[in-house]
Amino acid sequence: MTRSRRIAAVAALVLALPLPLAGAAMASPSLPSATVSMASAPAALHGELPRPTGPYAAGEEVLHLTDQDRTDPWVPSAGPRQLAVSMFYPARQDTGEPAPYMTLGEAQGFVATRVPPGTGVQPQDFVDTRTHAYTDAKAAGGKFPLVVLSPGFENPRATLTGLAADLASHGYVVALVGHTYEDSGETLADGSTPGCALCDTGAPDALPESRAKDVSFVLDRLTGQHPAWRLSHLIDRDRIGMAGHSVGGASALNAMADDRRILAGVNMDGGFWPGFPTDRLDGRSFLLLGKQSDHAVGGGDTSWGEAWAGWKGYKPWLAVAGTNHGSFTDVEVLAAEIGLPLPPGTTTSPARGMQLTREYVGAFFDQTLRGIHQPLLDGPSTANPEVLFQHP
Repeated sequence: MTRSRRIAAVAALVLALPLPLAGAAMASPSLPSATVSMASAPAALHGELPRPTGPYAAGEEVLHLTDQDRTDPWVPSAGPRQLAVSMFYPARQDTGEPAPYMTLGEAQGFVATRVPPGTGVQPQDFVDTRTHAYTDAKAAGGKFPLVVLSPGFENPRATLTGLAADLASHGYVVALVGHTYEDSGETLADGSTPGCALCDTGAPDALPESRAKDVSFVLDRLTGQHPAWRLSHLIDRDRIGMAGHSVGGASALNAMADDRRILAGVNMDGGFWPGFPTDRLDGRSFLLLGKQSDHAVGGGDTSWGEAWAGWKGYKPWLAVAGTNHGSFTDVEVLAAEIGLPLPPGTTTSPARGMQLTREYVGAFFDQTLRGIHQPLLDGPSTANPEVLFQHP
């Protein structure tokens, strides 16, 4: 197994849901049988993500894009690369209808491959999970910075909905990208929901560069002369950032190196692939935000220190005590609602993990894309003692 595949495997194993992964090389630890017995598990998930914290409502639309100039890198027989992108945007309060968390096809794939058996959870439960985002919501007036979000390997784009909706409520347009064939399923324009073509073998070395190409294509279609999105007028094309979880965070570095439109990036708990392209960042800003066990200075993942040393510019490095890999996503919130235990060593609650993620990612983009100084990023805060500022 290559170093990149080992990194992806480790990242997948420490999700809050002890989820069964495809492929013996990536098998996850099992739960104690009592915890997943039908007798002790709830009959259904009545899921709800934490409410967004900004002054705007969060509108949401799903955009289907096809790159006619690029054959799908993982399933060439599928033809041109197809992507599903959830667009979140600042909207007027009390307009629109509640947006589903996933399509039924996406939820079926997620339950089949990412949820332990015996929980009693049904696909419709994920469809109905309350996101506090709204379809057909009336857009707020003005132009707003754009943030691209990229999820972790094997997890669908929906698992970053909590962060996406919160950013939209604070005045950001968010493009949450589903990377087809890299997770439990993304519903495409024709209604099909292909699953993961890579999970049996692990994440290939080419994955970060492939995601960088996905992101640049999405930016082309959102900001080009003939935009694919009806609300593209909301986007301030001169203020673009990217954040990602796990391999999505690692890929933010590649995307920034390849595309100068991206002015600031965030890696949430993702090990970097070897061959860090930090020499092509040209002083642009990058936030490292991860769990203390791996991503403090001298922690288990040495790639952060190696990459950090290689670039100039604003580069805060924050380790969060008591968290695990899923703490920076929706996954732990949903796991807690199902009744699954936290992974060993986790002392920060799922709601608190999401709160800290929202606060620090939002503050970083406010400072780097909007030019608004954020005292939260100046150093340790008595309000957030879990967040440890690293100084290599």
